[in-house]
Amino acid sequence: MTQILIKNGIVFDPINGINGEVMDIAIKNGKIVESTEIDESKAMIIDARGKVVMAGGIDIHSHIAGPKVNVGRLLRPEDHYLTNKPHVLPHRRAETGLTVPNVFRFGYEYARMGYTFVVEPATPPIKTRHTHEELNAIPIIDKAAFVLVDSNWIALDLISEASTELLAAYFAWLLSSTKTLALKLVDPGSDVAWLIKGKGIDLDDQIPGYDLTPRDIIREIGNASQLLRLPHKMHVHCNRLGYPGNYLTTLKTMDIVREIKRVDDGPALHITHVQFTGYKGDSWTTLRSGGEDIAEAMSRNPYVSLDLGQVIPGRPATTMTADAPFEFVLYHLTRWKWASADTEVETAAGIVPYVYRKRNYVNTIQWVIGLEVALISRDPWRIIPTTDHPNAGPFTDYPKMFAWLLSKKAREDDMRDMSQLALKRSALPSINTEFTLYDLAVMTRAAPAKLLGLEKRKGHLGVGADADVAIYDINPREVDISKNYKKLIQAFKRAWLVIKDGEIVVKEGEVVKTIYGRTYYAEPVIPSDLEKEVKRVLEKKFKEYYSITLDSFIINEEEIRNSVKIKISTQLTR
Repeated sequence: MTQILIKNGIVFDPINGINGEVMDIAIKNGKIVESTEIDESKAMIIDARGKVVMAGGIDIHSHIAGPKVNVGRLLRPEDHYLTNKPHVLPHRRAETGLTVPNVFRFGYEYARMGYTFVVEPATPPIKTRHTHEELNAIPIIDKAAFVLVDSNWIALDLISEASTELLAAYFAWLLSSTKTLALKLVDPGSDVAWLIKGKGIDLDDQIPGYDLTPRDIIREIGNASQLLRLPHKMHVHCNRLGYPGNYLTTLKTMDIVREIKRVDDGPALHITHVQFTGYKGDSWTTLRSGGEDIAEAMSRNPYVSLDLGQVIPGRPATTMTADAPFEFVLYHLTRWKWASADTEVETAAGIVPYVYRKRNYVNTIQWVIGLEVALISRDPWRIIPTTDHPNAGPFTDYPKMFAWLLSKKAREDDMRDMSQLALKRSALPSINTEFTLYDLAVMTRAAPAKLLGLEKRKGHLGVGADADVAIYDINPREVDISKNYKKLIQAFKRAWLVIKDGEIVVKEGEVVKTIYGRTYYAEPVIPSDLEKEVKRVLEKKFKEYYSITLDSFIINEEEIRNSVKIKISTQLTR
């Protein structure tokens, strides 16, 4: 393979403690190596003088594949009107779509921004074969998916029976069978309530048909994930998402980590798209930001991480989530379009198009919340910037979000077009915090890699890491990003050069080569007798609950394009 030597770049690599040092990065056989291993007479030399060099970006939460994404495309024909970008073979296929792009645009747009790894954060187990078919078709980037377990009838039965080891063994089987990386909980228990009563439930409400509450589900799945020693323990979409006053539910959910028997010092729970669950007030007219309260709770609780779900005002969105009760309510608020589905014995979903308006009071409060959480917490290792694509805005607007985090002037300039009443009722205008490029490298590279348990190969530029590199045409020694934030947006919107697995895939913002990345999944290793026991349980449960057979449920490794199995030693013993 090609040898590459990137010379004189301004490197930001937090995992290795490198903060803007001018240095060389050597690449050979798809990996980062010592410079002494490169034969400069045979290597491709890239002069990165005056440019920022980082590892490839990692997006821990973006809806890029699966049945709900495909339904979103069908629901939004206007989303594809005038967004077509013709193919330019041999390097690029035709692209289309804004909030719900086709598979090609997902890969190309992420690569253009310097992102090389993206997680699809919610896939129904029975429909995950569809998810993988789309992931297989997305070019360039590496992928992974999180499997939904929060309202799964088999899981609820095992929790009710207090079978913690059997529950953990079931999740180990489920992760391996669906080829997914971590466990996802969405509005825990609410799908059962939605099916039976047509509404969602709060954290300590009884789940119809079960002697359980959502709190019980989160705690017991948390204990099971600890036994499995999953790097990313559980990815939690809190109950009562989208309702005024729900910040209290979020705070209570964060406190559940104190009830979980932890096996290590890392985060035991990841709260996702916290903007949607950070609402104070008891109605839309009294809505306030709970960002300060959540930030303060983060400072007291080192075992929680979160991502923002940052709203992008003035942009269309397509909300899609396994939280069907919320989408039903949102449909009645918007009175436009709605799609809904239930997946047998597993989960539900809803899709509603939406537009976040700059001068709208509620939308401004939503914009404020994510930024307040990040800027007040000031903990880039546990705060990940996302838009919960496409729920709060398209992922292609990440550079704009970066500007708000790194520049108070960027925030102030956009505040002029926002609801002034909402801003008066928030702390954001008085916050002076500005993150640095080093912090940005933490939040978009190092921290996501650590949270996913992939820090040995992803998120950094040290020897042995995958050769995923992004170079941006901006010189922080000449450009004051705090004042000239538009240069930051321009640079991070279209990377100057992107290398994936040692191959140059983007030059000056344009795709120049199409390759296909890997799909990562977890395989926790469990004792053989426990494995046999869980299979006996599953044979019985599948006959009771499912319309398909156990064998046809399992996704084979050959169905995954470039799969990477992450074997995990568990604490399960027999």
